[in-house]
Amino acid sequence: MRVVVDSNVLARATPGKTSAAREVLLILLQPQHALISSAPLLTELARILQYPRVRALHGLDDAGLLDYLQFVQLGSTILAPVSPVPVQTHDPNDEMVIATALAGQAEVICTWDRHLFAPNVQAACGKHGIRILRDADLLLELRKLSAPPKGTP
Repeated sequence: MRVVVDSNVLARATPGKTSAAREVLLILLQPQHALISSAPLLTELARILQYPRVRALHGLDDAGLLDYLQFVQLGSTILAPVSPVPVQTHDPNDEMVIATALAGQAEVICTWDRHLFAPNVQAACGKHGIRILRDADLLLELRKLSAPPKGTP
């Protein structure tokens, strides 16, 4: 599966945490999947991880933050976002997520951003075969994809 994971999910997927976000990230790094990203999305992630309230949640020091960012970057297919984006959202950062998904021919955008769940955004993305899912919903799908066929020992 080809997936763009929004920075609000990646910020929840830091090392040392057990969460749907972390499991999604680790599954997407397996060879049968593709984690799609772009320089602007990685820059946004770096900024978010430095917010005091987020730092308090993940507990990483500067070296740990850098290691995590490099881990995500090395596991991602980095592409230049497309322009123009076929739908306007309330936040240009949301449009960058969509632009990256279009560039990477993603099947899913994994996010907690409520603006990306707006009907007009879902419809515009749907025309390109892109679904918008939260991490827990995507995790269920990924688990089904990796489950052995019934009757397999």
